[in-house]
Amino acid sequence: MFAAATAALLVVTGLAMIRALAGPTVFDRILAVNTVGTLTVMLIAVYGFLSGRPEFLDIALVYALINFIATLAVTKYTKYSSLGAPGDHDGRSEP
Repeated sequence: MFAAATAALLVVTGLAMIRALAGPTVFDRILAVNTVGTLTVMLIAVYGFLSGRPEFLDIALVYALINFIATLAVTKYTKYSSLGAPGDHDGRSEP
């Protein structure tokens, strides 16, 4: 049962990678890469269950947090060309 779940996750990951390479806009590509990250979290959790090592769930949670923060950072950088406040080009924020 879990082997079938792993195989299905790998197929969907491959389809998401194809979408990441062929996406018409940069935001489609970002979303596809985020999907690959989420599927990787699921693969880590399934592998941890199959191997009887529940500490892999902690690793999956940390990876999910990193994936979420990285997606936010890349999206903000793509939209504003900076990771600072919008419209902030000299490092100072407006009061």
